[in-house]
Amino acid sequence: MALLHVLHYPDSRLRTKAKSVGVVDDGIRKLIDDLLETMYEAPGIGLAATQANVHKRVLVVDVSANHDQPHAFVNPVIDFAEGTQEREEGCLSVPGFYEPVERAEHIRVAALDRQGKPFTLEAEGLLAVCIQHECDHLDGKLFVDYLSSLKRQRIKKKLQKRPSDSGRRPAVARAGRG
Repeated sequence: MALLHVLHYPDSRLRTKAKSVGVVDDGIRKLIDDLLETMYEAPGIGLAATQANVHKRVLVVDVSANHDQPHAFVNPVIDFAEGTQEREEGCLSVPGFYEPVERAEHIRVAALDRQGKPFTLEAEGLLAVCIQHECDHLDGKLFVDYLSSLKRQRIKKKLQKRPSDSGRRPAVARAGRG
């Protein structure tokens, strides 16, 4: 397993729409393991392959307090969403910024697991938010896109003023952030 480098906003590669995975093979399983290792190192609760400049529809989440309930989703599709909730979100790719975002309270997601078998999962609360947040990454969307253009521009300017992260450890999510 390996820690992955995480892209930071406003990197244009974060806007790339991920391609569907044709076959879940050892390469995809290694990607899942690397995503999990990177996420846990933070510690964080979610990470999409797009954030690591791998444009395949793969994401991982684990919202458990003990980081012992990992979920891997290959080609996830949210096929049901209802209700609304507002929670503060942050992101590996937008380090240090946290803003309230409104998302569905209850969702159902269909995907393939790490063995390539189809499954569905119903989720609510934080797990539902995390899955929606990471699915957005696969479509080239970030949580800052839900903010006003003024807030988005302020965040962009502050991040652009920060020194380059080359040579440093990979940026990873803090607990509660993906």
